[in-house]
Amino acid sequence: MSKHFVPVEFEHLLLWIFNEYFSQDSIFGIPSSKFYIKKIKNNFSIFNQFIETPVGPAAGPHTQLAQNIISSYLVGGRFIELKTVQSFDSIKVTKPCIDAEDECYNVEWSQELNLEQSYDEYLKAWFIIHILKQALSLSGLQNSFIFNMSLGYDLDGIRSAKMDEFINSMTNASGNKLFEKYKQLVGSKSFYKNFPREDLKKLILKYADLLPGSIEGFLRDIILLKIAT
Repeated sequence: MSKHFVPVEFEHLLLWIFNEYFSQDSIFGIPSSKFYIKKIKNNFSIFNQFIETPVGPAAGPHTQLAQNIISSYLVGGRFIELKTVQSFDSIKVTKPCIDAEDECYNVEWSQELNLEQSYDEYLKAWFIIHILKQALSLSGLQNSFIFNMSLGYDLDGIRSAKMDEFINSMTNASGNKLFEKYKQLVGSKSFYKNFPREDLKKLILKYADLLPGSIEGFLRDIILLKIAT
């Protein structure tokens, strides 16, 4: 496994997803037969929101990349804890940061992506999950999942201007340039060579969550304050 994470551009992710789905009936190697579709109408209420299942991936390097977040949703993850971010987002630590030869030690302060890259990954995942859950009829709920923001590693860092900007952008995407860019992109291009462009555009424009003005709170919700002692 590479020590460096290289994010995939939003357009390339969509091309990858649509082409693989229509040609192989899978997404990121996950066959469509394994996609989770809730059949029992009993949802879970948490933080004034309903989610379909109380399970999902814990924060870690794997929840930094959009394709991993999307994959967890496809197989039933609905409470998705995003990778802990911090103000010192360019720090270099020895990798891997966990040594499990005998006892297990976690070297804190590790972060593979900077704050801007992390935000971009979470935004791409949020968009694509909403697209897929409607396009593939994976869920009937408008908001069936939660992105759980995780912050660290000390209070001074969390209070910094850099982190404050990140938190504000996560809780409200109104006017965000990346959000506007991605919204326009999904409505203007076809991401499968044999899938009619206009049909895809109509499909995407059906998503109320992606229409202008409907998204006051982009990633809702909870902040886990991971403050070092």
